[in-house]
Amino acid sequence: MTQDASGKLTIRVMKRHDLGLAIDWAAAEGWNPGLKDADCFKAVDPTGFLVGCLGDEPIASISVVRYSSTFGFLGFYIVRPDQRGRGFGYRLWRAGIAYLEDRTVGLDGVVAQQDNYARSGFVLAHRNVRFGGSPQVEAPHDERLKLVGPDLIEAVLAYDRPFFAAPRETFLRCWLKPDTRTAVAFVEDGTVKGYGVIRACRSGYKIGPLFADSERGADLLFQALASQAKGSLVFLDLPEPNQAAVQLAASYGLSPVFETARMYRGERPDLPLARTYGISTFELG
Repeated sequence: MTQDASGKLTIRVMKRHDLGLAIDWAAAEGWNPGLKDADCFKAVDPTGFLVGCLGDEPIASISVVRYSSTFGFLGFYIVRPDQRGRGFGYRLWRAGIAYLEDRTVGLDGVVAQQDNYARSGFVLAHRNVRFGGSPQVEAPHDERLKLVGPDLIEAVLAYDRPFFAAPRETFLRCWLKPDTRTAVAFVEDGTVKGYGVIRACRSGYKIGPLFADSERGADLLFQALASQAKGSLVFLDLPEPNQAAVQLAASYGLSPVFETARMYRGERPDLPLARTYGISTFELG
């Protein structure tokens, strides 16, 4: 636990209920988190979620997840609205950045904070755009589409590796559990050539990630996943440079509703955006 010079703000590692509160704050900001996200987030780096308190009262949050010795991801940077403008967020920010040490750090910055992140050394890589709508789709009948179960886990983990800046097996083993999400792989000639996950959120459903080697594979995966929503709202967070992903979303009646800037401090990872049709989460990358 650390304390700022004024003797008022204390910073500590979040307990499980603190993370639940931070997720509630994120929902209030319009980020629309998933209903079962918390346990998978905390599993990645249990000490990488910090809360700032006045007395015993939480008033600010930040996640600074160490994925590896060289890469971390920053998210959940929120100050409760009634406590903004008093410098508490910046003190928590400094503690989070110190925790990440000299790693390359990624984040998805909301529009209002992008200039602040730039002043802290973060450089724009590309825009991520959330598309949303109510696609009327039925599950396609294609034998190449397989529900991800124990028999496919290892192959999906291997397929995922080039799409992220560091190994994230702990996160994915939780994220792919069928009791809270539906994961579908596109398997051709015995090889995984794409996969995606859909989960229930505060509003509707969110698809993420959605990775595929081909536009056709991405389309089939989208149909298989979106059909699980049964006409409810579906959101897809996609990297704007992948215009095939933009066209895919638009072809099913989805339109832009939110945006962030993917920014990095340190060496920018070389990720396959042309095969990235949906990122996993704005909170953890």
